[in-house]
Amino acid sequence: MSQPPNRPPQGGFGAPQDQPPQPQDQPPQSGGFGPPQPPPAQTPPVQGGFGAPQDPRQAPPPPPAQPPQAPPPPAGPPQPQPGYGYPQQPGPYAQPGPYGAPAAPGPYGPPQQPGPYGQPQQAGPYGQPGYGYPQQPHFAGAPGTPPPGGPGSPFKGRTAVVIGAAVAALLVVGAGVWAFSGSDDGKKPVAEASDDAKPSKPAASDAPADPGDGGDGKGETEDLNADRKSGEAKVLWYKEAPSAPGGGAEAPGMWITGRTAVKAAYKQVFAYNVADGGPTWEPITFPEKICAVTPRKTAGDKVVVAYMSGSSDRAKCNQLQQIDLNTGAKGWTAKVADGELFDSTLTIEMTVAGKTLMVGRSQSGTAYDVDSGKKLFDKKRYGDACFPGAFAGGARLISVASCGAGGSNEHDEVQELDPATGAVKWTKKIPKNWSVERVYSVDPVILYSVDEDKKHWNISTLGSGGAIRSQVDTKAKFNAQCGWAILARKLQGCQAVASDADTLYLPTDVTTGANEIVAVDLATGKEKWRVKSPTDTSMMPLKAENGQLVVYVEPSYREGGQVVSVATAGSAHTPVKLLQNPEGTASIENGFYSRAVDWVDGRFYLSTTRLSGKADTKEKLMLAYGK
Repeated sequence: MSQPPNRPPQGGFGAPQDQPPQPQDQPPQSGGFGPPQPPPAQTPPVQGGFGAPQDPRQAPPPPPAQPPQAPPPPAGPPQPQPGYGYPQQPGPYAQPGPYGAPAAPGPYGPPQQPGPYGQPQQAGPYGQPGYGYPQQPHFAGAPGTPPPGGPGSPFKGRTAVVIGAAVAALLVVGAGVWAFSGSDDGKKPVAEASDDAKPSKPAASDAPADPGDGGDGKGETEDLNADRKSGEAKVLWYKEAPSAPGGGAEAPGMWITGRTAVKAAYKQVFAYNVADGGPTWEPITFPEKICAVTPRKTAGDKVVVAYMSGSSDRAKCNQLQQIDLNTGAKGWTAKVADGELFDSTLTIEMTVAGKTLMVGRSQSGTAYDVDSGKKLFDKKRYGDACFPGAFAGGARLISVASCGAGGSNEHDEVQELDPATGAVKWTKKIPKNWSVERVYSVDPVILYSVDEDKKHWNISTLGSGGAIRSQVDTKAKFNAQCGWAILARKLQGCQAVASDADTLYLPTDVTTGANEIVAVDLATGKEKWRVKSPTDTSMMPLKAENGQLVVYVEPSYREGGQVVSVATAGSAHTPVKLLQNPEGTASIENGFYSRAVDWVDGRFYLSTTRLSGKADTKEKLMLAYGK
């Protein structure tokens, strides 16, 4: 898309919006985000900003009455539009961003030249749109899950008085904040695997210490493989969930090692043999409910689990316990201290980067050696009232801070930190009125951001020193299945996203039926190719490895799901079936309302991430398929 006359080249971050331009309190940063605004007189923008279109987030829809066929609405990007941030409503394309396309008749500017798949193009670095496409509803996670909460710190842009009131209100609400539940197919799950052919109910050794917190080990065995057809995978094993309180409970995390599949649920952590589901070690029971976990295990197969300090409304999520996934041995423990005023551990988020465990509070973070529990450093308030409370880990440690809350210079900042020392390697200032909600990848760094009205989105890849390498430029509507958060950003909470060094893979969003996976070139932000679901249901990327994209194809009401692979290079991207889940367990596979999935060593794992607390049925916990 061409640049507006008499405006600096290189599209800035501002996405077209329906509101009139807002006053500029500060010049935009390099590749700035933000709604369309006249360019500042003194500071020309640098390489293209962030942006992509989506519809505003709405209240969560009611859970589906039947098992859904397609993945939930997008948590990722929707339709692209020019300018930093694509317009929420589908217009001819999008309004120009602050340095976007020239103004023209029509609500969103002149028609653009069609790009790949008929998407609008824009001049500027890599020809991508300015910062922000209109945002689509993000009901990521399992179908019907509520959309993610607003970006940024829960106290961003509020005065101390308002913050105090918010904290008080949250203390009163307590656990009720998360009192929502998923749908169920009405079929009571039976079974744990006593062998490959006969998944059965939990063995006595699986039973938790507290009565009613798990399977009772009674009941008849049901052979879930009895009707297995030729070519279908086996149900290796199937586990029921422990009982949960009426308001529901979290079941976070799922970690797979060479011999053990480990799952947290409510107050316990369970471990099952990957081949047959037999217990590999006795369940670990905590005195209070689990409130956070490290989403990924360490290189040495360790994780850290956080649990509440008590059961009252004033309890904190501040008790840490390291666990060895292979043996169940408890390692070091620690208590996470509160930060300064209003910087609490009411909720925390944890991530691991190398040998560093980073624990994020509401406005700061503390780093520990993940092997010993030794405190390494604190990441505290800095600069122009910047509060770094969100972190993403992996090959790198990324920090996201909310700065200048309530002032004219309010904005987000992204930094790469040295995991061992906390030293800042680079800082990227995000344009005013834009907030980083998710980190799709840390190597390379891929950010998903929205504007303050949640009407426009942007996906940007950062290169050396935090400079913008590219922005996603596509008209597709995506569904990255990112779940939702109330008091935390959950930067790494997206499931349906995969990437490698050169390409980002995202599923398109559909209401029903088949969807597509779009491969986006990280050097240009343009689409490289698309592949359509091999069935009438939706699919989601799981991981990119060894030149293949591994994809989960959703089950239908009567047919089991699939795991397929797609070649990432070359011109042929036809799905190749790796595993066909059995038709006989399609209703169980469909019944995981809020879920986590993984593909490891030729086995497909499916587990719940939320317990509803329903008293009239046993809930599903985990299911494993294999050949």
